[in-house]
Amino acid sequence: MTGHNSNFFILQNYQISKPMSSIELKKISTRAPKEWDKEETKKKTAKILEELDELQNLLFAESKHSVLVVIQGMDGSGKDGLIRNVLGNMNPQGVMVKSYKAPTAEELSHDFLWRIHQHVPAKGMIQVFNRSHYEDILVTRVHKWCDDTTAKKRMKAINDFEELIQEHNHTHILKFYLHISPEEQQERLHERLKDPAKMWKYNEKDFEEAKLWDIYMQMYEECFENCNKVPWTIVPADQNWYKEYIVAAQLHDVLKHLEMQYPGLKK
Repeated sequence: MTGHNSNFFILQNYQISKPMSSIELKKISTRAPKEWDKEETKKKTAKILEELDELQNLLFAESKHSVLVVIQGMDGSGKDGLIRNVLGNMNPQGVMVKSYKAPTAEELSHDFLWRIHQHVPAKGMIQVFNRSHYEDILVTRVHKWCDDTTAKKRMKAINDFEELIQEHNHTHILKFYLHISPEEQQERLHERLKDPAKMWKYNEKDFEEAKLWDIYMQMYEECFENCNKVPWTIVPADQNWYKEYIVAAQLHDVLKHLEMQYPGLKK
């Protein structure tokens, strides 16, 4: 696994690193390496998920650390399915999920991190952000609701915020960008028009947002370059089996290295 160096991002099976400033998403594959076998990888994921259940129980019992999992990605990149298939196997008492939509009037009356800070994990907990504070330097810039000067200030605030919860609450932050191809996105968006089990996800605005693909990629690249004190994992997301393995394996690695112990009898 690549070390948590602020000048690098983690790609695929953690073995490839590049300077953050050199990231060009269009040059990064959205699919698993050809040598990876689907069925073997799914078996590995199943074993990891079994171990994650015990590790999460340890985290909850010891209550010395917390974990924040940030999941970003374009519409159709599979954020909901990833959360269900990887985090849904754990004890629901120890895992919380917060999905961030457009801010409410009350949220807009505060600073942009106000609604985020309310949901950072307590010690012993795993908190998942389905979209996150990064929306305030992504979608807002794409639609020009936030100018570049304000965005730079927000990037600094995000770095300070993440440093704060790491240092003062022993929060371990994992940041995943689900890297899907525009072709795969279109296929998944059109599935929502045909598949009864997915029709509830349909939003005609998603097709309009998809037309802004190139601008979104530019904003993501600038996000990776400026908000990398906690490294990002660029997860090839065209194949769900590979995406789920990468996220499960990295979460497993973080929890395993905490060397947690059950606290024993209370005196």
